[in-house]
Amino acid sequence: MPNDHEILPRAAGTDDASAAIEANLDAFLFALGRAGGAEERSDPTVRWTIGGSPIDYHNAVTRARLPADEVDAVIEEMINTCRRHRVPGSWHVGPSMRPTDLGDRLRSHGLSPDGAEPGMALDLSRFDHAPVPAGVEVRRVADRNDLDAWVRTLGAGFGEGPREAAWVGRMYARLGYESPEPWRHYLARSDGRPVGTASLFTAAGVVGVYFVSTHPDVRGRGIGSAVTAAALRDVTGLGYRTAVLNASKAGHPVYRRLGFHDHCTFHSYTFDPRR
Repeated sequence: MPNDHEILPRAAGTDDASAAIEANLDAFLFALGRAGGAEERSDPTVRWTIGGSPIDYHNAVTRARLPADEVDAVIEEMINTCRRHRVPGSWHVGPSMRPTDLGDRLRSHGLSPDGAEPGMALDLSRFDHAPVPAGVEVRRVADRNDLDAWVRTLGAGFGEGPREAAWVGRMYARLGYESPEPWRHYLARSDGRPVGTASLFTAAGVVGVYFVSTHPDVRGRGIGSAVTAAALRDVTGLGYRTAVLNASKAGHPVYRRLGFHDHCTFHSYTFDPRR
């Protein structure tokens, strides 16, 4: 079985799937941040990657198990690190983070709540392959032309739009996309036109699903399901038993139909030094 990244030790009340979801997201954000030249902190109490991206989501605290009397100082250190790099940042509060009042502490230091996302997992042995809509073809990104089309498609309707997509594309070009693992990127075309994206990142013994998007002009036609399903079919046989992801509100019902189940919730808090 793959063993390319250790799963974070479980906190009380955290199941194996939740621990794997957190660990895959942690590895994913650190890999992208490292490609962007981020400053890293990683010790038994806190882990972050800051300064590698212009996007708050990717300048992130990914792990925190802090004694109550150290929380305020660590939050201020995170804020000062963002200010030093002149970037916005985020704190992804997952199920293992401590103390339990961390969200209140973050708000008291001026971080803004930015919504909640369910962490989901899928038993790949029970994966219900979604049908591909007529005229739609999904293929793995194989060269720079494919990656450029992937970036344009992602930028049409995902996250912070072209700005985020362009940065992600630059990182993927640096990291490479021809090796079998850990990165795989997929582009859906409808009658030849790029209309959907997805990426897979293998770490913590699981397959993480990221950057699933559908062009706004063709939403509601099953393309998001098709590109996700095709990506997961592509890793069948590599030895992974579980796929994981963090779902947006729009994506949640799509993943439920594919067989993903909720295991935990991530609450995001953001800081912008320009405000």
